[in-house]
Amino acid sequence: MKQPNFIFLFAVLIISACGTLEQATQSLYNDTHRPQFHFSPKVNWMNDPNGMVYLNGTYHLFFQYYPDSTIWGPMHWGHASSKDLVHWNEQAIALYPDSLGWIFSGSAVYDKDNTSGLGKNGKMPLVALFTHHNSKLEKEGRKDYQYQSIAYSLDEGQTWTKYEGNPVLKNPGIVDFRDPKVRWNEDVRKWIMTLATKDRITFYSSPDLKNWSKASEFGEKVGAHGGVWECPDLFPMSLNGKTMWVLLVSINPGGPNKGSATQYFVGDFDGKTFKPYSTETKWVDWGTDND
Repeated sequence: MKQPNFIFLFAVLIISACGTLEQATQSLYNDTHRPQFHFSPKVNWMNDPNGMVYLNGTYHLFFQYYPDSTIWGPMHWGHASSKDLVHWNEQAIALYPDSLGWIFSGSAVYDKDNTSGLGKNGKMPLVALFTHHNSKLEKEGRKDYQYQSIAYSLDEGQTWTKYEGNPVLKNPGIVDFRDPKVRWNEDVRKWIMTLATKDRITFYSSPDLKNWSKASEFGEKVGAHGGVWECPDLFPMSLNGKTMWVLLVSINPGGPNKGSATQYFVGDFDGKTFKPYSTETKWVDWGTDND
């Protein structure tokens, strides 16, 4: 009779521990000052969302994360997933800093045709494209301390492998060379990277996510220039059967009410060059710091 009693007691302890863990998790989620609609990690610092991508019924959110403190520090890519964009499950950290630098902002794509050659055994890769920020080179006073690298996942974002040929896009000597936003352009059959390069946007193209060529620049004397251009995006929208391209450019500082803000341009993009219909400065938001 002693063995059954022991098993029963062990089971009770397990159930109690699970209940306590669930209660603790729920209590943490319901912190007084924790957002209830927007995602937040269980603990410590987060900022820019990165690499939002949808695959096989699951939305993936990556984000700038410093797991060791409540203040900004060496950036990682945190990871969360959701089935409905409302309820989120925090996952293991996706990308850690390495010898090339900290993991700054970027984007992620599903390479369904395996253009990168990183897929294996019939599994197509998720590919993360991000800025490596080398703080050591920055402290030495060099300008080329930011460059673009990639990592890939063959298990739908659960584990990641950094590409051994990183960086895939070296810095030509520009301070603030960052935040790659990448999408496939069917018209030219290439990947297009929209990159923030100090006071303008530079477009690059690639057939395989690993080899990049400069296509064009936009914005040197267009739009608001009260701060550094950053975190761009380029995407098509249709109106009355016509496809137009929207270019988003964040700026920090220099918004209409000080602080950071996001400006936008509407125009045509042929896979190489962006031509705006108007050079008038237009704002997505008019509040302070994207409010």
